[in-house]
Amino acid sequence: MSEIQKYDDAVKVIKTAILQSQYEAARSVNEKQLMLYYGIGKYISLNSRKGFWGKGAIDTISERLNKELPGLRGFTSRNLRYMRTFYEEWSFLDTTAQKPENEANLALISSKMDFHDISQFWKSQVPNSTGFPIDAFLHISFTHHRIILGSVKDISERLYYIQRCADEHYTVETLRKFLHNDDYHHQGTLPNNFIQTLSSSDQALRAISTFKDQYLLDFINVEELNVRDDQDIDERVVENAIVHNVKNFIMTFGKGFSFIRNQYHLNAFDEDQYIDLLFFNRELNCLVAVELKSGKFKPAYLGQMQGYLSILDGFEKKSHENPSIGIILCKDMNKSFVDYVIRDFTKPMGVATYKTSKDMSEELRRALPDIEDLKRLLDGEPEV
Repeated sequence: MSEIQKYDDAVKVIKTAILQSQYEAARSVNEKQLMLYYGIGKYISLNSRKGFWGKGAIDTISERLNKELPGLRGFTSRNLRYMRTFYEEWSFLDTTAQKPENEANLALISSKMDFHDISQFWKSQVPNSTGFPIDAFLHISFTHHRIILGSVKDISERLYYIQRCADEHYTVETLRKFLHNDDYHHQGTLPNNFIQTLSSSDQALRAISTFKDQYLLDFINVEELNVRDDQDIDERVVENAIVHNVKNFIMTFGKGFSFIRNQYHLNAFDEDQYIDLLFFNRELNCLVAVELKSGKFKPAYLGQMQGYLSILDGFEKKSHENPSIGIILCKDMNKSFVDYVIRDFTKPMGVATYKTSKDMSEELRRALPDIEDLKRLLDGEPEV
């Protein structure tokens, strides 16, 4: 081994250790902050909701805190109310919370709250046996929690976004985008034949949960591509935009995808064929072929995809990999019709629709990050 290689290896090892340490430190700080906010939220809730403090108390307390602790950040009256909401929306986790019967009992309970021991509260009151995703809950920032609580009422849906934020490291702007796109209700609704065509039911269920029935390709800006009208937005235009923004597409597509290439060449029996986009998914352990269609779904697309998958499985798939999966992305489809015709095909396939920036509502456009935020996101820079 050369000296340069030794130094490269040493730098890699030390760099990994530093980054891991920084990550653990940041995570620890975030956990402690959430625990503190939950405890403060509980304290404020107990004292303010029953009128024990009186009207205007939160504003007064915030002003006093900022006077007594100059430079204090994050404790405005608005944020104190957010903390109260944070506790109240997740108060069912506080299984030992006492219910005051009168004002005297309320004062007693409030005075006994120990903020220094709040970490023990989480360890004792939210055990892993409950199935509650406590690691993910404590992993994401208070701002993420606030946005989720303000946008979603259903507990299952909240937990879905919390887990996604933790697993895929969503920035605040990315979270807002997926909330506006209603990702929760698009999961598991992809028209497909996975149950019939994949031998393992576990693999079929994973595939169903991996893909959505609609994808928002907001990075495809039709105006910037100088496209005159919808008829000019052909498959190659969309394909080139995806390849140019492949990091963003993978983030939109889901977890565990690796891009192999576009216009992937298949050569079998002296017949040349080209798959628009080819990926590999680590979670599913299989190749994923994606075909782009600029118009409404047609049954002929399934026949074309079945041919691609046959060649992929026969000539490209490794022995340890699962059968390849095909996804057809169209601008529009009749889901009932697709569900009916896809049943007779023997290769695992699904059909989804996509939207570009031109198809987005003005409300959603405003929710998306500006170009500098998007560049920082694609470059992997941390959120400020």
